[in-house]
Amino acid sequence: MPNPDDLLYPAIDPYHQNMMPVSPLHSLYFEQCGNPNGKPVVILHGGPGSGCAPAQRRFFDPAEYRIILFDQRGCKRSEPLGCIEENTTLHLVRDMEALRQHLGISKWMVFGGSWGSTLALAYARAHPQSITGLVLRGIFLCRPQELNWFLYQVRHFFPEAWEKFVSPLSRVERQAILPAYQKRIFSDDRQTALAAAIAWSHFEAEIMSLIPAPSTNAMPTEEAVIIGRARVQLHYLSNNGFIDGQELLNGLDHIRHIPAKIIQGRYDMVCPPCTAHELHYAWPEAEFTMVPDAGHSAMEPGIISALMTAVKSFDR
Repeated sequence: MPNPDDLLYPAIDPYHQNMMPVSPLHSLYFEQCGNPNGKPVVILHGGPGSGCAPAQRRFFDPAEYRIILFDQRGCKRSEPLGCIEENTTLHLVRDMEALRQHLGISKWMVFGGSWGSTLALAYARAHPQSITGLVLRGIFLCRPQELNWFLYQVRHFFPEAWEKFVSPLSRVERQAILPAYQKRIFSDDRQTALAAAIAWSHFEAEIMSLIPAPSTNAMPTEEAVIIGRARVQLHYLSNNGFIDGQELLNGLDHIRHIPAKIIQGRYDMVCPPCTAHELHYAWPEAEFTMVPDAGHSAMEPGIISALMTAVKSFDR
C-alpha cells in the first residue's frame, strides 16, 4: 500500500497567518499558503470542531494555488476556544463570505470533507456566485438517520470500539448517548469533561479508516483543545448541524451549475456511502467517485489519489 506522505505535495508553511474578528465575541484563525497569485481555494475542516491541519495544505500544487485554511468558530486556534455561543452553521457561512471579502478574492474553489462537505453545501446554497468549483468528500448531511448510524448502528461493524465508547454510560444512558456525553463534556468538573471528550474522540478515531490506526495518533494533545473540539461537535450534532439536511438535498437546483466532484470511501463507517449516493442521484451533474478500498479518513491512499485527481481536473 502506498505511503500517504508520498502521494501528497511536499509540506509547506504559511506565508501569512492572522486572526479575523467576526463578532464582538469570536475571532477566527486563518492562514494562506502556496502562491499568493495562484488560484484561490478554501479548505473546510471537519468535526465539527476539529480545526485545520498542516496536511490539508498538501492536496494542492503550491505553485498553482493560493491555499486558504481557517479554524471555524470555537475551534483550535480561533477564539474563544470551545465557545458555542453565536456558533451555528449560518454564522460559519457568513464567516466564510467575510473571509473571502477580507482577502480580496472574487471567487474560490471550496474543498471540504465530512462536516466540511456539509458546510460547503450550505455555503454554496447561500453564495453560489462566489464559487469556482466544489470538491466534497465523505458526505454528511446531519440528518437523524446519519447520527443514529454513528451513535448506534456502527456497533455492528465495530463492536469493540462501541463497547469502549459506551462503557462510561449507564444502561439507561446508552439509550440516549448524545445527551449523556453532552452532559459530561459540558461538565464544570474539568476531569469529567476531559475524560468524556477523550472517550468521544477515541471512538471516532477508531472507526475512521478502513484499517484502523491507533486512536491516539489522531488525537490532539492539549487538554483545552480536546475539550473544546468535543464541545463544539456535541453542540452541532445535538442540533442536527443547524441545518435541514433533507432540504439541502432537495434544493440543489440553486447550485447545479457549479462544477463539483464527490469523493466517497466505500467502507466509510463515519459517513456511510448511502448519503453520497443520494447526493449524486439528486445531482447527477456532479462527478461521483466511489473509492473501493477506503473508509472515512482523507489520509487513506485511495482517498488522497481521488481528491488530488479531482483538484487537477479543475486545472484543465
